[in-house]
Amino acid sequence: MLLEKMLQSQGFGSRKYCQQLIKSGAVQIHGELIDNLKYKVNLDQLAFQVYGQNYVYREKVYIALHKPKGYECSHQATHHFSVFEFFDDALMNRGLQCVGRLDQDTTGLLLLTDDGQFLQALTHPKKHVPKVYEMYTADDVTDAQLQQLELGVELRNENGIFAATEAMRLAEKQLRFTVHQGVYHQVKRMVAAVGNKVEQLHRAQIGQLGLEQLNHLAEGEWVYLTEAQIELAKQRAE
Repeated sequence: MLLEKMLQSQGFGSRKYCQQLIKSGAVQIHGELIDNLKYKVNLDQLAFQVYGQNYVYREKVYIALHKPKGYECSHQATHHFSVFEFFDDALMNRGLQCVGRLDQDTTGLLLLTDDGQFLQALTHPKKHVPKVYEMYTADDVTDAQLQQLELGVELRNENGIFAATEAMRLAEKQLRFTVHQGVYHQVKRMVAAVGNKVEQLHRAQIGQLGLEQLNHLAEGEWVYLTEAQIELAKQRAE
């Protein structure tokens, strides 16, 4: 692939701008300065630098972010910060999107990608990718509430029954369960439907990928997913 096309595919700007980067001596391939516009790169394990910053060629990007409280999953955040503020212009130019959303007051695992097929595989209702949530509630969690969550509840303006799996009480006012759909405010509405209220909400896992497989990312930190981690995120429980 022509060097300028590779740079453009990685979000560095227009073709003309990428040509200017090359001609100005801003680009190095494996430590060698390249200023030839006709230079072709081997994409296999390609490492390069732009203005001294290290990059690795990625056909698509798959990112895990430990989302902090106070950030919206929106490009046009209105009342809070945007999760996209964690990423540089090159990533944003690739069309980075959230794989599902978390409310601004919800913390935890958030995936982002520029791969439409991956996004669809994790968010389409028919895929039923499990998501594990942990929460603190306003009132003590009762046995009856746990049972009702597992049997399923109806949610206003939604079709069907919404049931939790693997529901467990971690403390008097602390609850953990798995959901397999992804409707608006689902977890909060399910807890409200059994007579309690979510005070704090945290997503611990998507598919079979949890924060523990990501070296326990601190809030506000992000990493590129490995191929194995990408597959874990798509897996349903056996």
